Amino acid sequence: MLSRGALRAHLLAARLAGPVATSREESLRSYRLFAARDPRVTLGLDPEWAWGERDLIALMADKCGVSGDPDHVSGQDVIDPERTLSGLDAFAERLATVARHRGAVLIGTGHPHRLLGFYAELADALSAAGCLVLTPAQGRCIDITTRFGLRTYNLEYVRGVALVREPGVRETGCETGVHTHSPLPVRIALEGVAEAGSPVPELVIGDHGWVCGAGQLGFDAIGLADTDDPALFVGEAEGRVSVAVPLDDAVRSDYYRPLTRYVLNRACLSQ
Repeated sequence: MLSRGALRAHLLAARLAGPVATSREESLRSYRLFAARDPRVTLGLDPEWAWGERDLIALMADKCGVSGDPDHVSGQDVIDPERTLSGLDAFAERLATVARHRGAVLIGTGHPHRLLGFYAELADALSAAGCLVLTPAQGRCIDITTRFGLRTYNLEYVRGVALVREPGVRETGCETGVHTHSPLPVRIALEGVAEAGSPVPELVIGDHGWVCGAGQLGFDAIGLADTDDPALFVGEAEGRVSVAVPLDDAVRSDYYRPLTRYVLNRACLSQ
């Protein structure tokens, strides 16, 4: 089993925690947009509380370990690796619970190029433990507003993990997946669950709109989030996201493999 100390060292070496690639400027811009309820950063969450920029800085300092000083406006953001480890422990606990129940799970990502492998290993382990890994609304068209205008994508699944692709794409890997913050894919997937009469997911796993969109609809949701993704941490603070793990969500995909091993071991789901 990968020890906590070894994983902490990996988090720092891979820049998943400690000084990360996300800049302070990017994070502060996201906090300002979130305070203005911009849907590009609320990710499907409708906050119950009033969140100003200073409130969000204080929240993110508590949840992630970024600087709590509003006058700190430039440089690289910093994530406390101890907070990442605690988040991964809580994440593993939720995996263990759903595995004990052999519950249904829905897994999706807006970061297919980076995080597909992480989630796919979870899907394999949960399936082996007797969980039903749902793949609803396969091939369904979704119209998502992007900075280039309204674009139509298809909801697809790779190794049990949902992602969106341009229409007509035939490849089965993550290379053609689209990076998205939209909550529309999880809404369409959950509508597909209802239409098919499938078991309701006991747990939704993912990032971006997959977590916030599901949490807003009342589903138990856990996921990964960077310092410029305040919505997941607001959702956690307000009780609609069960676990938000702070880490850099855009490093090399193979850097997440030790995290997979760690959470599966902690959840007693090692294959």
